Amino acid sequence: MKKEALDLALVPMGLIILASYHVWLVRRVRREPTRTVMGINSINRRFWFQSLRNNIMASTLMASTAIMLSSVIAILMTNSGGWPSRLQEGRAKLVVGDASELGLTIKFVSILSCFLLAFLFEVQSVRYYSHSSILINVPIYGSGAKAACGGQELRLRRKITPEFVAKMLDKGNIFWSLGLRAIYFSFPLFLWIFGPVPMFTCCVVLVSLLYFLDMSSDEETKTGSTASEAADQAALAAAKF
Repeated sequence: MKKEALDLALVPMGLIILASYHVWLVRRVRREPTRTVMGINSINRRFWFQSLRNNIMASTLMASTAIMLSSVIAILMTNSGGWPSRLQEGRAKLVVGDASELGLTIKFVSILSCFLLAFLFEVQSVRYYSHSSILINVPIYGSGAKAACGGQELRLRRKITPEFVAKMLDKGNIFWSLGLRAIYFSFPLFLWIFGPVPMFTCCVVLVSLLYFLDMSSDEETKTGSTASEAADQAALAAAKF
């Protein structure tokens, strides 16, 4: 009962730490984008001097990896003579916490859920990146488009503005980040197999590492501000043109 109490105490605490950090990160990105790496990248994506092919390939690779790992976890769960059975024999020595068959099943299902979520997010990322790569080549609505387009097509082309395409690209990046975070979440859940103490320790270490990866330095903040001003000037020049 005492070992099960460790799972009931440390596992929710670790998940709350991870969830609280990401809630704080979302608020920081929305309010002070130039102080976060995600916000600076979002500003820099206003420039169209890059190919989307690398982003699509990266999202496809992550989706393939996530679904492959999901298949491995599913095989481990259904294979009665596989690794989970051998782990079950020595669980009293290795696992500090709940080592029952039900607890082990819950742990594997949690890891599987993370990989499936990562796969779904990465597929959506590929979807938005693909749409952006097509819409970015649509000519901007202007006086020359009136003669070449019919009424309905003209109304549709008016909606395809640079801001609309930028939103599509940002959505693709958001889904890419969500898929990556889902894979990050699987690390402490994997260590949960060996007990709640490694899982809680991994949550604390992971939040510390993510903080240094997500926050930007003063030089990056200045670069993001300069990029934002340049993007605004480019947008004004395009509007005048």
